[in-house]
Amino acid sequence: MLENKNNQSVCGYCKGIESEVQYKTFDIFDNHFTINKCKSCNAYFLAPRPTPEQIAQAYDSSYYGEKEEKFSSPLVEKTLDYFRSGRARNVSKFLNTGAKVLDVGCGNGRFLKYLLKFGSFELYGTEMEGNSAKRASRVKEITLKTGTLNAGDFPDNFFDAVSLFHVFEHLAEPKETLETISKIVKPGGIAVFSFPNIASFQARFFKGKWLHLDPPRHLFFFDPKDFIKIMESKGFKTVKQHYFSFEQNPFGAVQSFLNLTTKKREVLFESMKGNKDYIKEYSKFNLLIQKLFFLFSMPFFAFSDIFSSLLNKSATVEITFIKKLPL
Repeated sequence: MLENKNNQSVCGYCKGIESEVQYKTFDIFDNHFTINKCKSCNAYFLAPRPTPEQIAQAYDSSYYGEKEEKFSSPLVEKTLDYFRSGRARNVSKFLNTGAKVLDVGCGNGRFLKYLLKFGSFELYGTEMEGNSAKRASRVKEITLKTGTLNAGDFPDNFFDAVSLFHVFEHLAEPKETLETISKIVKPGGIAVFSFPNIASFQARFFKGKWLHLDPPRHLFFFDPKDFIKIMESKGFKTVKQHYFSFEQNPFGAVQSFLNLTTKKREVLFESMKGNKDYIKEYSKFNLLIQKLFFLFSMPFFAFSDIFSSLLNKSATVEITFIKKLPL
């Protein structure tokens, strides 16, 4: 059991103080943490809680990408656009014309923009200040709030859909955010979440070197079964669970395997973002070997993810909930 000394091991979700250490991990700045499991809510969380200085360092300009787009390769951006369009298509199936849609942590805003390919909707987004918010501001159809989603930002029962794609695990006050979402979604409206699956095969195998831990940015994690219980307690019903993700899961395995062989973590990923300072100690030949491993191993990991998804053990999960109508 981990003792609560100086408030250092407080659960990132419920603020409980009793937890058990699962394994050690470290971030790209060589700060060391543990992943703990809360005895109150079953969340897994990063301990000690990162300091404001560590959070600011983790979200510097290199995280958001310092060029016009986040990734230096146009091919990577086009690939991501393909997946954004797919998410937009899936969400649009639940929407009627004129539906109000909020994307929390909307990034560059292109998921929302792609929604307009499938219907006429009112688009809203939130994004933290920085290059991503600047990119989102280019999408004129979005009513953008720079900052976090807070209580009182929108009226109750305002939105037909609220989405958080790989955002929930970043939140400093996730419990309060869920309370807000449960109020602003209309009865019959949907809430869509995607996040790392801490119960996945990848998480259990790679432990502290798993890509999707992403310390110190990811503050907590849920087994999907536990998260569904939380949403049910707030008046939502699960309508869809999706575990296979060619966008997220195979690369997660590739980078996690590479993390086992390098002193630093996420070297390949940071090189793809153009973070030259971080990768400067690695030769061009070393980076070439990592890229070749990525190219040749991706088909294997994509196939293995199909198997993992059948068992609900893939590295990430996307869950769609519908808010129940009042009795």
